[in-house]
Amino acid sequence: MALNYIWIAFFLVAFLVAILKLIFLGDTQVFGDMVQSTFDMAKVSVDISIYLIGVISLWQGIMKIGEEGGAVNYLTRIVSPFFTKLFPELPKNHPAIGSMMMNFSANMLGLDNAATPLGLKAMQDLQSNNDKEEVASNAMIMFIVLNTSGLTIVPVSVMAIRAAQGAANPADVFLPILLATYFASLGGLIAVALKQRINLLQPTILAWLGGITAIIASVLFAFSNMNDQMVSTISNAAGNGIILGIIAAFLLMALRKKVNVYETFIEGAKDGFSISIKIIPYLVAILVAIGVFRASGAMDYLVSGMGWFFALFLEDTRFVDALPTALMKPLSGSGARGMMVEQMTVHGADSFVGRMASVFQGSTETTFYTLAVYFGSVSIRKTRYALGAGLFADLCGIVAAIVITYIFFG
Repeated sequence: MALNYIWIAFFLVAFLVAILKLIFLGDTQVFGDMVQSTFDMAKVSVDISIYLIGVISLWQGIMKIGEEGGAVNYLTRIVSPFFTKLFPELPKNHPAIGSMMMNFSANMLGLDNAATPLGLKAMQDLQSNNDKEEVASNAMIMFIVLNTSGLTIVPVSVMAIRAAQGAANPADVFLPILLATYFASLGGLIAVALKQRINLLQPTILAWLGGITAIIASVLFAFSNMNDQMVSTISNAAGNGIILGIIAAFLLMALRKKVNVYETFIEGAKDGFSISIKIIPYLVAILVAIGVFRASGAMDYLVSGMGWFFALFLEDTRFVDALPTALMKPLSGSGARGMMVEQMTVHGADSFVGRMASVFQGSTETTFYTLAVYFGSVSIRKTRYALGAGLFADLCGIVAAIVITYIFFG
């Protein structure tokens, strides 16, 4: 529903701005530019969608290998002590833990659409342990907020779009996204834990959070003291190396269990193909709307207004051009994806704005969409404080993304 109003608003605001420009500025070309943008952006959206078919199919196949080979179950056993503390209402080895881990695994690999059915399964499992059927349980809220914080290890779709847009090294945003999304998840976790009175100083939780935070802080400190060339070299090597390492680990574990890797990959890739095809109409719709919005001049006015505001406090306001992606992401994943593509098209995939838009896209999640779909799937009517905590996690991710992008690409 939110996307419906957003889509309509893009066209109506664009049309209003165009009329005002015609009346007060005598701009007779604006309507022609808007019509031309519909054709241009429709072509861009299909070009990107075709590229995404291959990438999503690839990673769906790899995820299937990881699932059959036991990698996901292995990961579940590792984090089970941590999860037990975060979800004290759930009995040990409750089915929801495995379902949530599958969902988190898909999100960590950047497979946004693949994560949805896994998340719905997790919600059904959590509902089986919910005493009040129409009221969100504490476990549900914790799961939703961690989900909406968008913790990502391998941002597949973002890197695929960067490659389609001609980025010299699509994986150069890998580490920035990993770092920014961690802070989003940490912010959401702390917000929910305080509300649910979960003691984050428990040894198990403290060991996990403290260890990860120490690693993240060390990486940021190290990169902040390197020159741009060194940051780029190490970031690229680490990003690509970790991605290949994940694939290799999945394959080795599958071979150990004597899984038919090829057939398993094909089975997963088929699901990926179906998911990819479903994306095309949504991407066309939102990209055309955004194209019209920009061609009318409305986007320029919006960005100029935000730039003027931030210039009152800051000297460097380059990040403002990428903010539309960050502001759109909590409302619509496809809308934010469209914003990111549009900003890459205008500024370049390897520009500061193009990279920051990529980090924004990878470090936050579609909070309103996730809450509507996940809670709706189990008929939850009272979501309590889930929305506020989810938006707080988004805010943490946005602020972290700005700071980290300046460290890596500033």
